[in-house]
Amino acid sequence: MMQISEYISFKSVFLLILLCFSYQGAHCELVVSPAGPSDVKVLAGSQVTLAVSFSGASDPVVTWFIRDLPVVTWTIASFEPPDIAADRRTVLRIESNGSLTFLNVPVSYTDSYTVEMTKSGLGKSRTTFSLKVYDNIKNVLLSMQPDFATEGAARFTLHYSILQGVVEQQMWLFHGIEINSNSHYSVENRSLVVLKPTRNDTGQYTLLLTNPFSSATAHSNVTVRYGPDEPTLEAHPAKPFYISGDSLALSCRADGFPQPTVEWLFGGQTVSHARVLNITDVQTSQGGEYTCLLRNEETIKQREKIIHLKVYERPLGTPVCSVQSVNNTELQYQCQWLAGSPPAQLSFPVLSNSSSGAAILSLNVTAVNTLDGKPVTCIADHPVEKTNCDITARSPAKFLPAVRTTVDSEGKIVVSIRCVSEASPTAAVLWTDGHRALTNGTTYQIITDATQLNIHHYNVSNFLLNNYTCVCRNPLGSQTRQTRLKGPSISDSSLFPNQNGTIITLTWEVPPMSIVTGFDIQMKGPGLLSQNHHGIEDRSASSRFHTIQQKPGSARSTDVFYLDPDLTYRFRVIPKARVTEGEPSKVLKIGPGGGLSGPAIAGIAAGIPCSLLVLLLLLGVVVYLWIYCDNKRSQRTRYPLSRGGEKEVLTLPQITTGYSRLLLKDLWLSPTLSPHHPSEWLQLSKTNSYSRTFYNFILF
Repeated sequence: MMQISEYISFKSVFLLILLCFSYQGAHCELVVSPAGPSDVKVLAGSQVTLAVSFSGASDPVVTWFIRDLPVVTWTIASFEPPDIAADRRTVLRIESNGSLTFLNVPVSYTDSYTVEMTKSGLGKSRTTFSLKVYDNIKNVLLSMQPDFATEGAARFTLHYSILQGVVEQQMWLFHGIEINSNSHYSVENRSLVVLKPTRNDTGQYTLLLTNPFSSATAHSNVTVRYGPDEPTLEAHPAKPFYISGDSLALSCRADGFPQPTVEWLFGGQTVSHARVLNITDVQTSQGGEYTCLLRNEETIKQREKIIHLKVYERPLGTPVCSVQSVNNTELQYQCQWLAGSPPAQLSFPVLSNSSSGAAILSLNVTAVNTLDGKPVTCIADHPVEKTNCDITARSPAKFLPAVRTTVDSEGKIVVSIRCVSEASPTAAVLWTDGHRALTNGTTYQIITDATQLNIHHYNVSNFLLNNYTCVCRNPLGSQTRQTRLKGPSISDSSLFPNQNGTIITLTWEVPPMSIVTGFDIQMKGPGLLSQNHHGIEDRSASSRFHTIQQKPGSARSTDVFYLDPDLTYRFRVIPKARVTEGEPSKVLKIGPGGGLSGPAIAGIAAGIPCSLLVLLLLLGVVVYLWIYCDNKRSQRTRYPLSRGGEKEVLTLPQITTGYSRLLLKDLWLSPTLSPHHPSEWLQLSKTNSYSRTFYNFILF
C-alpha cells in the first residue's frame, strides 16, 4: 500500500513540476496588443493615445511606424530619451509602457500606425492602429462643369469643395429624394455626375456632408438648356401659290430654353429676325424657298425649316439645249428653262414620246450615225409661253496637232503637243507613244482637259524616239493624229535689205514638228559698223561665220543694223534645241560681192574692146606729147652745171616698175634721146605742170 501511495504522490509532484514548466514557457513569448480601440477617431487639436500592452519580456525595444516609416524608437525603462523624428517631436510622445500619445493632433496625422516590440532571444511582436483626425466641416461650395447643362450632352457634373473639414459621408438629393448610382447618375468622390441630361434634370440639387464631429448642407439650382425643338412654319393665308401683288405672312416657332432666336433666309441672304415675316405686294422675284433658322445661343444648336412660295412667272430668257457624252458610248441631251413658276415642262419628241421634265430635262440615248449632224429640238411648254431650242451632235472634226517648244526652270526642254478637235459633245483626248497610253509623271504631263501633252527632258534625242499619237473621241466617232518630232531644223529663210542697204531683215521658217528652243544668227565678212558717241566706226572683219545675235525659239525674224552697202556680207541661221544644234539654213548674201546679173555681165563684155581702143588712143597721145616736149627742150639754151662733176642721175630702177619701166626703156634707147634726158625729164617735170603730170603718170 505504501508503494502505491508513494507512486501516486510522485506522479502528482511530477505533474505539478511539468505544469509549472509549461506555465513558465508560455510567458517566455513576447506579445504586444492594443490596450484600447485600434480604430481611433479624434477631432483635430485634441490629445489622443494609441495604448498598447505587452507580456512575455521585460524592457523590450519599442518602435512606432507610420506605414513603413519609423518615427519613434525607445527601450522601455531606459534612462535614454526616446528617438523621435525631428519633424514630429512637437506632436508625438511615447509613454512608459510603449503607448504613443499625440498632442494637439493635426488632420495631416490621419494614417495607419504600427507598433513593433523586440527583445533579444524572444523575437518581435507587432500590432496596427488606424488613426482618423477630423476637422469640423465648414464653407461647402458647389460648382458645375460645364458652366451650364445642355440636353443631349454626354454629362454634367456637380462638384463640391470645402474650406475646412474631413468628410466621412456624402449624400446627394434631387427635389429632396436621395440619389443613388444608376444608369443616369454616378455618385463619385466629391461629385455627382448626371449622365445624358435632359430638360427633366432641371431643379434643385442638395448635398449633405457628415463626419463624427460635424455636418454641413449645400444647394445648387440647375437649369438644363435645350432646344430648339422641331419648328412649326406656316403661311397665312395658306395657298398653293401666289400671284404677283398678293400679301402674306410667314410665322415660325419652336420650343427651347432659352427661347430660340429666329432668322429668315431667302436666296442665301438674311431678310428678317422677326418671328413673323410679312410680305406685302409680293413679286415674282420673291418666289422660292424661305428658310426659318432657329438658333439657341447657349446650346449652340439650331433647327431650320423651309417653305416654298410659288409665285407664277415666266421662265427667264429662252430654253438652253446642250449635249454631253456619257461613258463615251451614249449621248445625253439636256434642255433647261429655269426660274419659271410653275416650272416649264420640257421634252424631246424626236428622241422620246414619253420622257419629259420640269425646268431641266436630261435624256440618254445610244450614239448612232443618224444623230451625227442631225438637229434635235427641245419643246418647252409653260402656261405663259411655249417655245423651243435646238442642239446638234457632231463627231470630231479633222485637225492638225500644234507643237511648241520651251525650256523650263530646270533647264529641261518642254515640247507641248496640242490636239483640239471641234466636236459636240466635246471630244475626250487620249495620248499614246505608239505602244502604250501616257499618264502624268516626271516626263509626261497632261493638262486638265487632256488637250495638251507636255514632254520634259534634257536631251533632244529622247524626243525623237517615239511617235506621239492623240485620239480625240466622242460617242459619234474619233479622229487620230500621229506626231513624229524632228530635231532642230529650218525649212526656209530669206533676206530683205532696206532701201540704203544698211539694214537687213532675216526671216526663216521652222518645220511644224521641229524641236527648236532658240536660234543663233551668224555672219561672215566685214565687220558691222558700230554706233558710238563719236559717230559710226568699223568693227573687225571675220573670214568665218560667227554668232552676232541669239533669238528665242518663238522668233521668226530679226534685223541686222549698220551694214556697209559697198561691202559683201553672208548670213545664216543655226536652229538649236537647248545645246543641240541643227543644220544651218542656206547662206544669204548681200553687197557687191554678192554676184552680177546677166545684163551687167553682158555690158562688161561689150565694154572691154572699147576700153582697149581708148587705152591705145591714149598711149598714142602720150607718145606724141613726149616727142613734142622733147623737141621743145632741145631748142632751149643749155646752162652749165652748177658744180663740176655733179650730175643728177636717174637710173632706170628708180623710175618705175612693170609696164611703165618697159615704156621708159624703149624711150631711153631711142636714138633721138641723149643719156642725160632722164634728168632733164625730171627737171622739166619740176618746172612745167603739164610735163610734171605726164612724168608722174609714167612713174606710177
